[in-house]
Amino acid sequence: MKLLLNPMALRMAVLLLVAVAAFVLGAFVIRRMRKSLAEEADSLAQLPLAAEGLPVHSYHAVIQQLKQQKHELTAQQAAARRKAKASDTLSATVLANLSCGVLFFNTSGLVRQANSAARKLLGFASPVGMRTADLFRTAKLRQENGRSGAAMSLEQAFAPALAGESVVRGLVLDYVSPEGNRLVLELTVSPVLAEDASLMGTTFVLTDRTEIARIRQDQEMRQEVSAEMALGLRSSLTTIAGYAQQLAHSRDPELAGQLADDIANEAAQLDRTIGSFLAGAKAAAASS
Repeated sequence: MKLLLNPMALRMAVLLLVAVAAFVLGAFVIRRMRKSLAEEADSLAQLPLAAEGLPVHSYHAVIQQLKQQKHELTAQQAAARRKAKASDTLSATVLANLSCGVLFFNTSGLVRQANSAARKLLGFASPVGMRTADLFRTAKLRQENGRSGAAMSLEQAFAPALAGESVVRGLVLDYVSPEGNRLVLELTVSPVLAEDASLMGTTFVLTDRTEIARIRQDQEMRQEVSAEMALGLRSSLTTIAGYAQQLAHSRDPELAGQLADDIANEAAQLDRTIGSFLAGAKAAAASS
């Protein structure tokens, strides 16, 4: 009884009971955990694993998804290539059938593309790789549309378009090809800009105005000839009228005969002038 009433003995007995209870509870928990781990190990052992530790069906699903994505990407790339090729073919066909010449210069100032009309007009079999100074070294600006060919060089005229600032229109050039053919070319220079407004290159569009310039020159010459002829006709008619007045008031047969001869000579000269003009107009109409 004294032992049971001893506080120290009582404390030790309580601690012993608590330790025994904790040991029993810990053993129970450990047993349950071992059993749970064993069950999970058995369930995983029943599933075949891939080399990386994933289940085979998950591994195959990932592989199939990657293959599908690769197939879709390949199809998209093929469609993009077909679209780009069709666009290039269409552009090449359109450029080949244009009557005007088209040149494309890159940002370095070199020709990257030229259609057949441009090659024919400029007289170069292949202008690719050439610069503007090489292509137009024999060209001179005409003084038209308010531009002074003497005051402005070709480089100055091309500068706004080559810098990507604006389109240059209505440049008229007197051009001499390598074969010596003299042409009158009208030139439009346009910058090619990307979506971000950066300069991709420059296009030159050439139009042959040689025949139009020739017709205009012929018209100017005809106008000059017509003015000269009108002045000559007026002078001849004035002379004939003067001779006729003298003849009407003359009483001298010898003077009358002389005046009649002068009138006949002036009329013959007038007939030759008109005949020459009509022959020139007929020849010009036949040539055009």
